Amino acid sequence: MRRRVLVVDDETDFLVTYERLLRREGYEVVTATSRATGLAALAGELPHLVISDLRLPDGDGLDVVRAARAARDPVPVIVITGYPSDETRRAALAAGATTFLAKPFAAAVLLAAIRSSMNGTGARAT
Repeated sequence: MRRRVLVVDDETDFLVTYERLLRREGYEVVTATSRATGLAALAGELPHLVISDLRLPDGDGLDVVRAARAARDPVPVIVITGYPSDETRRAALAAGATTFLAKPFAAAVLLAAIRSSMNGTGARAT
């Protein structure tokens, strides 16, 4: 069974890049371009991992984090943002994110975060 990853990002270039990288690594990918579509995707069949942008056009990506963590089987979440700060990092980790990544980052960093999050080896911020 392939592991399913939900990617929530309103920037098409990033969304396509993440999707290509994840598919190449053998993951099944579901995408969402807003907070609302990300939450709707979580209401269906749960993914094994969520990658969510922090700033979305219709609200806060932290709502996606909270929903994933409150699911019947809590889902690990990687939060990504182009607007990093100590405050946003703390808020993401407090909401339940397993990892906080500041854009830009290398593909290898994202893949390591995915493996770490899926293996439950704890929260980190870069």
